[in-house]
Amino acid sequence: MRSVHSVPLDTQRSSLRGDGTVARRAWRTTYVRRLVAADAACALVAAALSSWLAPGAGPEVRAVEAPALPLLTPLVWVAVMSLARAYEQRFLWDGPEEFRRVFLATAMLLAGVGTLSWALRLEVARGFVVVAVPLSCLFTLSQRYAQRTWLHHRRAEGRCLQTTLLVGHRSAVAALHEQLRREAHHGYRVIGCCLPSPATASFDGLPVLGDLDDVVDVVGAHEVDTVAVLPTPELDGSALRRLGWDLERTRAELLLAPAVTELAGPRVRIRPSCGLPLLHVERPELHGVRRLVKETFDRTAALVGLVLLLPLLLVVAAAVKASSPGPVFFRQERVGRGGQGFGMLKFRSMVVDADRVPLPRQGADDGNGVLFKLRDDPRVTPVGRVLRRYSLDELPQLLNVLCGQMSLVGPRPPLPHEVALYGPDMHRRFLVKPGLTGLWQVSGRSDLSWDDSVRIDVRYVENWSLTFDLMILGKTLVTVLRGDGAY
Repeated sequence: MRSVHSVPLDTQRSSLRGDGTVARRAWRTTYVRRLVAADAACALVAAALSSWLAPGAGPEVRAVEAPALPLLTPLVWVAVMSLARAYEQRFLWDGPEEFRRVFLATAMLLAGVGTLSWALRLEVARGFVVVAVPLSCLFTLSQRYAQRTWLHHRRAEGRCLQTTLLVGHRSAVAALHEQLRREAHHGYRVIGCCLPSPATASFDGLPVLGDLDDVVDVVGAHEVDTVAVLPTPELDGSALRRLGWDLERTRAELLLAPAVTELAGPRVRIRPSCGLPLLHVERPELHGVRRLVKETFDRTAALVGLVLLLPLLLVVAAAVKASSPGPVFFRQERVGRGGQGFGMLKFRSMVVDADRVPLPRQGADDGNGVLFKLRDDPRVTPVGRVLRRYSLDELPQLLNVLCGQMSLVGPRPPLPHEVALYGPDMHRRFLVKPGLTGLWQVSGRSDLSWDDSVRIDVRYVENWSLTFDLMILGKTLVTVLRGDGAY
């Protein structure tokens, strides 16, 4: 292992300037500028459509507003988005906070227009505002999601990454390294680690670049963009504070990874107390008003979905009936919230009495050890294969959602024999209703390992929010069209 102390002093000083870091982060400024331009374009399109759909309150108002409002709307929209801090880099790239900021900007603009029109007695084309602002929000959310998807593809190609140094004990470093490797779209490229007592040149496939006292030297020598420090007794409060001061001479960002994982969003807050920045973890909000909002949204959306999808449901039902003898629907016992069983509905995709059909290989299983799956299951009918690929067999579960047994978004509804194999962590999923779709379905479905399935279900329960649900619903459409992990 090459010692960082062997690097010439001039080279170290040059590296401390972080010239490479500046070059690697140049894409961020371009990305933000592109967001501003796209947001303005979205508002302009929304304003043009609104002028056509809701031109105003009267001829005299239209004459004034028609040329002015479409041109003024993009400027106002970008200004309000800036006030909502929707262009701050810490809220971009990953997580739902970026989309929450867009919703916040929408609420601020509607409230501001309403307040000003009332206070100053302005004649505002209410139809224009009611149409233009929601459309601006919808278009902005869509284009930001598209840009984020583009960025994730770039990162999968090895671009727009930030070099990362892991600091901590071996077990913690290995766990974080595995998580960063598993979720590469976050953009952290781990180049090495610093351990309390390095005895080998490499660990967990990473070069050991030094001990805890060498962190700043390693950052300078390798132009590290991000230093992720895990809970370590050797780095107590004073040592960690000094490390932060030393890193201020570089361009590296300091990340502190808490011992409690899979928590994010509104549940985690930094609260100063007794002169200490304490990480306060709120209880998961699974009751009260938030639960009522989720129940109302689920049942209303399920009812609307059933009405809109009725022609498709009838076509699928006729295809199932014509493909093989037997009933159209398949009812299966599943376990829901609180461990209570319920009958989950699906379009039948297998032959009747499928459990009695012998499999070509006894004990064959393409699943993950708990979930039984076969990629080429002989019991599935030709129509059933199409239904499964595009998840059309799941549509009758809208009735389960309407009856309150399921949610639109939630953990996958398990079978009773699967629950018998659950460990204590997996029982957290019974705090919420199972979902027609969920984080599991948009993260790989049957291609996931059991450990990944557990982690994803726990993450959803711990971090539920309505914005999170809307993001998952949006990703579900893309996943269904591609057929990822469906068999």
